[in-house]
Amino acid sequence: MLARKWQLVLVFFCFFTPFLSAQNQSTKPKPRVMVVGVNGMELDVIRPLILKGQMPNLAHIIKNGAYGKFRTVPAPNCPKAYTAMFTSTKPEENGVTGFVVGGITANTNMLKKEPIWSILSKKGVSVGMANVPATFPVMPVNGYMISGMLTRGKNCDDGVLCAPKLSEVEGGDAVYPAGMRAELLKNVGDFYIDCERMPSADQLRGHESEVIDSWLKRVDLIRQQQNKLFDYLLSSHPTDFTWMVQSCEDRTGHWLYPIAPYNVGYNPKINAVRPDAFPNQYIAFDQVLGTILKHVDENTYIFILSDHGIKPLREFEETDPHAHMDHEKTTPVIAK
Repeated sequence: MLARKWQLVLVFFCFFTPFLSAQNQSTKPKPRVMVVGVNGMELDVIRPLILKGQMPNLAHIIKNGAYGKFRTVPAPNCPKAYTAMFTSTKPEENGVTGFVVGGITANTNMLKKEPIWSILSKKGVSVGMANVPATFPVMPVNGYMISGMLTRGKNCDDGVLCAPKLSEVEGGDAVYPAGMRAELLKNVGDFYIDCERMPSADQLRGHESEVIDSWLKRVDLIRQQQNKLFDYLLSSHPTDFTWMVQSCEDRTGHWLYPIAPYNVGYNPKINAVRPDAFPNQYIAFDQVLGTILKHVDENTYIFILSDHGIKPLREFEETDPHAHMDHEKTTPVIAK
């Protein structure tokens, strides 16, 4: 289980304790908490990049803080892990046990336990949520909420691993308060909510290099949009508690993990096209982290965490008709 009571520890130790102390010392600034999520964070790939100096922002946080590995939820996937984190309960207790529950895509209407944003909002703490998986449709908060992975939209009825633009969202609200939607369209643009799936084996066959390069350009665009979104929100709507998530690492990692020729599932037509693709995702994430850190001061507690590690998704094996996915890896949590 992902840090069985990590949520309560984070809220009490890193927020309420210093907040209550600040009430007695009016000159002491009110503390803030910043949570940065990475969908699929693999330390075996990240460590060499840090040692090479290619992830300076993450290296700075590790050097000045602490990091470690947690075991994620059993049979982990994104909605199970994130709902476990923001409710501090097991999937079986909070109601979200996978991408699809009872034939319906995981969503906030399924939550049986109160999430962290509701707890904080009731206490008068301002909350900002952006691109956090399994937060669609958005819920009222004392601040703002912009949904992430599993958001439904045009040509994307089930919401599973697709990428509607903000203007294409259907089946629920992706932004709270509702009036903020027009503000975001004006100041950030019509951004993609999430990274989409990599093209299917049929779409790739015979055009592997062309299709993969095109897909990776879309990934770069989405990350640039998310970076602009985060920067705008942190500049224009600062909050006491903020949670922002990147998801492109997950899609790229599962499909383009840099596995070697001797690994099971190796397909030279796929895996040899862009062996730099997955490591480059972490380097790009570090740049987004740098944008976020511009808004972090010494009075901010920052947590960087992930829902699971990464292993290859052997979806392109012609000899194996069943897509194989195994997230059974440890998950890093880094705290400042």
